[in-house]
Amino acid sequence: MLTSQRKQYLMDVLRRDGQIVATKMSAELGVSEDTVRRDLRELAKEGLLQRVHGGALPASPALADFATRHGIATDDKAAIGRAAAALVQPGQVVFVDGGTTCAQLVRALPRRLGATVVTHSPSIAMELMDHPDIEVIMLGGRLFRHSAVGVGAATLEAIAQIRADTYFMGVTSVHPESGLSTGDYEEACIKRALCHAAAETVVLASSEKLATASPYRIVGLSEISGMVVPAATGEEVLRPYREMGIALTLAAH
Repeated sequence: MLTSQRKQYLMDVLRRDGQIVATKMSAELGVSEDTVRRDLRELAKEGLLQRVHGGALPASPALADFATRHGIATDDKAAIGRAAAALVQPGQVVFVDGGTTCAQLVRALPRRLGATVVTHSPSIAMELMDHPDIEVIMLGGRLFRHSAVGVGAATLEAIAQIRADTYFMGVTSVHPESGLSTGDYEEACIKRALCHAAAETVVLASSEKLATASPYRIVGLSEISGMVVPAATGEEVLRPYREMGIALTLAAH
């Protein structure tokens, strides 16, 4: 089998099974595990998959830059934003992540809601300019342009001074086994700190992020309490999360 044919087979298996196990592929293809791992490295360089211990998982299209992500799953993100906004109660202090889905959340908040939003995203803060009863606290730090959020030591120090009711987390990848992950190391550190500084964490995940993996782990799924996902998501995809006791909010268009 030619290298190109072998790689195509690997991608077919990934789409069919949702994962690649290197030892199994080595036996099926009659090649060494080193050959399979080399193929996976090359496919990963092309952004077609995410290598993990023992094989590979689907890569998330949400690793694209901020401008590109605005055009991905727009209807799903709007629905998720509305459903997540309904979870915010008057008087609460909430962390709101950066990103396109969280932008939909703050747009859907009632204009006269009395609450406090803490964010490390300038764009999220600007979305709340016309919400007179929402107190907006901005966390400082170095601007990470890819996601339009603050990162670094100053951001971590500011997070440590706040205890929020809920953290609405945006991610690039959610996987039942690999947990929550994203494409930048420092951004993962900030998300992890926000998670640990909130009484509960609710993950906002459009369909293209589910059952995928990214390079930098944030936390395991045992550390979150809920997820907001599109209502059209298949039950076979959602079942592992239900079995973990994660509260699922289904967002209808």
